[in-house]
Amino acid sequence: MQTGKIRYLVFGDVHGNLPALEQMLIAEKNNYDVLISHGDVVNYGPWSNECVDLLKEKNCICLKGNHEEFFLKGIYTGKNEVAQAFFKFCYPYFKRHETISNYIDHFEIPDYKITHILGNRYIYPDSNIDDLKISGNYIFGHSHYQFQKKINEFYLYNTGSVGQNRAFINLVGYLLVDTTQKVTMKNIKYDVDVVINEMINRNYPSICINYYKQKNRMI
Repeated sequence: MQTGKIRYLVFGDVHGNLPALEQMLIAEKNNYDVLISHGDVVNYGPWSNECVDLLKEKNCICLKGNHEEFFLKGIYTGKNEVAQAFFKFCYPYFKRHETISNYIDHFEIPDYKITHILGNRYIYPDSNIDDLKISGNYIFGHSHYQFQKKINEFYLYNTGSVGQNRAFINLVGYLLVDTTQKVTMKNIKYDVDVVINEMINRNYPSICINYYKQKNRMI
């Protein structure tokens, strides 16, 4: 049985971006004891199958995001034109349905509950969430923006996104959390052109490729 301080690497919204996921794992190789994904391993990027396989190999605790739900149901229910194009292209190549069907809905670590989504909505750094009945500390994702908020006495952390950061597309965002209640927000750069070039090689629709090309980059 492990005793003493336990270190958690909490992340999510990988979205088929294997190079970004691998870079995070290499950067934090000796800095965590438990690996936790809060969901959306799949869709968008070219490597959904490979990302699922890698997290399984790493014994990652995996939560089910909305994109796992879409892949399990075989249909994207949203109205976003870009997301529709990504789903239509990526879904036929996905082969790991059984693995993601075993992903769980939430997970708790000391002092924090981890979910993919909070309040069934996208929450951004400037979102007003005073109407939410927050009754604990939460770690979540879904909006692809990294931030920390305090609501009354409770702390909320969004991990950002590993594979599709919407502030800067070439940043990998995640959290390091330990049982001393310390939370560190981390960001590392990666080469997003590797992803874009692979999308071009696989003949992704132009609307998908341009989505990545037109996003802001951290210099």
